[in-house]
Amino acid sequence: MRWMIIVAATGLLAACGGGSNSETVDDTETPDPAASTRQVSATPASAEPPAAAEAVDLSYLPMPYSEADYDSGRRLFRRCGSCHTVADGGGNRVGPNLYGMFGREAGSVGNFNYSTALENADFVWTPEQLDGWLANPRDFLPGNRMSFVGLREETDRRDVIAYVMHETGYPRED
Repeated sequence: MRWMIIVAATGLLAACGGGSNSETVDDTETPDPAASTRQVSATPASAEPPAAAEAVDLSYLPMPYSEADYDSGRRLFRRCGSCHTVADGGGNRVGPNLYGMFGREAGSVGNFNYSTALENADFVWTPEQLDGWLANPRDFLPGNRMSFVGLREETDRRDVIAYVMHETGYPRED
C-alpha cells in the first residue's frame, strides 16, 4: 500500500513540474520482497517538457519595484492568496479583493466587513503604505483583524508589492 502512495505522489510531483525524470522509490512493502528499490518514471512518456516561464516586464513600475523578482513575489503571495484575490472582478475572501488597490482609500472595498481600525483609517494605498503594512500589519494599523505576522525581509516585501502592483492593474505611464 505504501508503495502505491509513493508512486502517486511521484506522479503528482511530475504533474506540478517537480521531481526529476527518474526517481528511486523505496517500496519495501511490495509483494516481491526481493525488490527493495525500483525505478519509477516521474514523467509520463506522452508528456511534453514544461515550457519555460515567460519573463514579466516590470519596467513600468517605479523604483525599486521595477527591479523586483516577479516569480519570487508570486511565490510569496501564495501566503496571501488564501485570504485575498487579485483578479479584476475577483471576490472577497477572508480579506478583500486587492484589484485596483493602489490609489484607493483604505477600507473602501464594497461588500467587505472591515475592522473598525480599517474603516477609520485615513490613508490611500500606495506601494509605500503597503510596504509598511506588510512589514508588520499589527504595528502599522493597531486594531486591524489581519492575522498575518508580516514579511521581515525588505526584498521579500518589494517582490510581493511588485507582484501585487502588476496583477492588480497598477497604471502604466507609457
